[in-house]
Amino acid sequence: MTTLNKKDQRIRRSRQTRVRIAKQRVARLTVFRSNLHIYASVVSDDGTRVLASASTAEKEVREQLGAGKGGNAAAAAVIGKRIAEKAKAAGIEKVAFDRAGFAYHGRVKALAEAAREAGLQF
Repeated sequence: MTTLNKKDQRIRRSRQTRVRIAKQRVARLTVFRSNLHIYASVVSDDGTRVLASASTAEKEVREQLGAGKGGNAAAAAVIGKRIAEKAKAAGIEKVAFDRAGFAYHGRVKALAEAAREAGLQF
């Protein structure tokens, strides 16, 4: 029996979630976080197209946050608001939240709450 490392455990959890989300037939808001940045994408219900995306690696966001400030909850809140605005501009009001195996706290929670406040429903 082999033990899974931390990354493989997260990927295993995310796979289970994506199966459940695929049955809902709704666009999904997926989140990825690294030590330096946080990324959010709205993916079509069939999983083939990215309809909107936002990250702290974008030039406009980096200028707004300042150097080295992409890995905190305040930056995640900015990205949550930004992805909600881009999704609404693309005509998407309702999504399923895919936290990609990450725990729902800290930056992931800040992004989700900011997206909800900006009008995205999930």
